[in-house]
Amino acid sequence: MNRFPRVMGMRSGYDPAEVDALIGRIESTLGRGSHTMEPVTADEVRGATFRAKRGGYQETAVDFALEAFVVALETQAMRPVRLAMAEPTGEMLREEWFETQAARVERVAFRPGRMGTGYNEDEVDAFLDRIVATLRGTTDYPVTAKEVREATFSTVMFRSGYLIADVDSFLADIAEVLDQRT
Repeated sequence: MNRFPRVMGMRSGYDPAEVDALIGRIESTLGRGSHTMEPVTADEVRGATFRAKRGGYQETAVDFALEAFVVALETQAMRPVRLAMAEPTGEMLREEWFETQAARVERVAFRPGRMGTGYNEDEVDAFLDRIVATLRGTTDYPVTAKEVREATFSTVMFRSGYLIADVDSFLADIAEVLDQRT
């Protein structure tokens, strides 16, 4: 598999097998590839070294890609904690479990958007209030999992907004919870 451009002629570049092995672990950690590989941290990627091999991958291209992967790994590590998706068992009653989920929605804190862009905070907060009411069964117009999956919010620029990836990830988790509400 040629993931990166190769050096030309008799020059040496990074060993493709070593680079591909690390990329495989990164993709597995990010949930994009095989989930059987050992997870990798951003610090491990920063400290990675590769043997030189004639006709190997161009160092600049690999280094640039690894920097992007470091950002992705750090972002994943800072995402809000995923909600418990399993149905309650044992002593916890079904309604208590949904109350616990509603309390988690009320406590969620999203990071601010980058470069002055993000989802409109008021719109997201109002939608989360509707989700809480649905989870508690206190509304005549409950939000469905489908509505959560299809939710759209206006984006703001040059003012406070929620990081889009955080909101989208959190809402995907909430949709799974609402699937269990019906």
